[in-house]
Amino acid sequence: MRRLLAFVCAAVVLAGCGSSASGPDGVTGQLDVLYAGSLVNLMQNQIGPDFKSSTGYSVTGFSGGSTALATQIKGKVHQGDVFISASPRTNASLQGAANGDWVSWYGTFATSELVLGYNPKSRFAHDLTSKPWYQVITESGFRLGSTDPATDPKGKLAAQALTDTAGRHHDRSLAELAGDQSTFYPEETLVGRLQAGQLDAGFFYASEAAAAGIATLPLTGEDLKATYTVTILNRAAHQKAAEAFVAFLLGPRGRAALTNSGFALVRPPTVAGSGVPTGLRTALSGA
Repeated sequence: MRRLLAFVCAAVVLAGCGSSASGPDGVTGQLDVLYAGSLVNLMQNQIGPDFKSSTGYSVTGFSGGSTALATQIKGKVHQGDVFISASPRTNASLQGAANGDWVSWYGTFATSELVLGYNPKSRFAHDLTSKPWYQVITESGFRLGSTDPATDPKGKLAAQALTDTAGRHHDRSLAELAGDQSTFYPEETLVGRLQAGQLDAGFFYASEAAAAGIATLPLTGEDLKATYTVTILNRAAHQKAAEAFVAFLLGPRGRAALTNSGFALVRPPTVAGSGVPTGLRTALSGA
């Protein structure tokens, strides 16, 4: 009998106690978060699990390019409670009656520098570490990866880096790369493609590259970065859980996870718009 009970208990532990696990106050429930693809590692391995263990709320996440996510929110393709973007501009596309009035306010809480990540096994790795990055990426056979500027802020920053550098060095090939659609990939697949050897290098945020163990080079001459924002979407189905999530993200454990993952914190977070829930006004300045 004791062996049977031990076996049953072990099975429950191995199953992770299922989806009914609750937080310290016995809270259970669901939360839907739509977030920038560059946050996949942070959300899946740190913030999501930590938030559940702390509050009892389970996070269902969907990642993608921030601009594409905003378009999908407007088109009601994806409905969520919380939206985390890599650019403040995407929030503007969701504000006002003409845009469906999905966003009334947003808080800016962190930044991450745009860098060039490369595969150390690439035949161009030596060149990348011994020559200017902008010369190597135009060499014959070089496989560069970026995201689509039309759907993702990182793609826009990458195009800007290429265009600006092309102007400074009078290099038309760099300018052509900025609009080369053959280099565009979904944000959530870019890390995997580089690690699998399908790309020689790609544009990443420093935080996502660090989380994935990707070797990086600074984009000499450029100072471009992601600016991360968070908001609770109007008409959120799980308002209480959404408020708890934002408070957690901007609280001590969330800030620690962000810092350890290479993000630069905005201290204190800044707020645009109006209508911040009362319970979040201590977490967000300017409310």
